Order: sequence, then C-alpha cells, then structure tokens
Amino acid sequence: MSSAGVDHPATGYLADKDALVRRLRRIAGQVGGIERMVTEDRYCIDILTQIAAVDTALEAVALKILDGHVTHCVADALASGDREVADEKSRELLEAVHRFTRTR
Repeated sequence: MSSAGVDHPATGYLADKDALVRRLRRIAGQVGGIERMVTEDRYCIDILTQIAAVDTALEAVALKILDGHVTHCVADALASGDREVADEKSRELLEAVHRFTRTR
C-alpha cells in the first residue's frame, strides 16, 4: 500500500528483490560495524570512511528501486492510457526524485 492507501499489486524491484534484501542486510551489518567503531573509540576518519561507504551502498539500492519504479510502475501507468493514473505515477516519480536529491 502506498501512503495514499492505493494498492500496488507488483513492484518495479520484484525481479531484484532477493539481491536488494541481501544488500540491505550487508548494509545493516556495516552500520553495526560503525556502531562498534564508535563504542570502541576508533579514529574519526576511519568511522567517516565507513559512513561514506554505507551512504554509497544505500544510494545504489535507492537508484535500483527508482529504476524499477520508472521502468515498471511509471511505464505501465503511461502505457495504460489512463491519464489520471499516468499523472499520479508521474507525480510520485517527481516527488521521489525530489526527496532523493534533497538528501545530497
């Protein structure tokens, strides 16, 4: 379900779901490692290096999901010929891009 309460029967990342879940688990492990580094009073630059690696990894996951949204969800909405659905998916896409770029 989206935040608007609209059902989404299939996701654009479905074909890559297992790989994405594995990558997210690795990222979670990296974050745990950063926590241990802080707890152990490790050198600031080493911690920042690991944080940058996590940021890069999360960005790659986000781009993969965004790609799936464009090639599946938005493309299907545009191909449907339903102007309202196409407009909704286009708005969602633009909002996602804005959210994603605001964090940079």
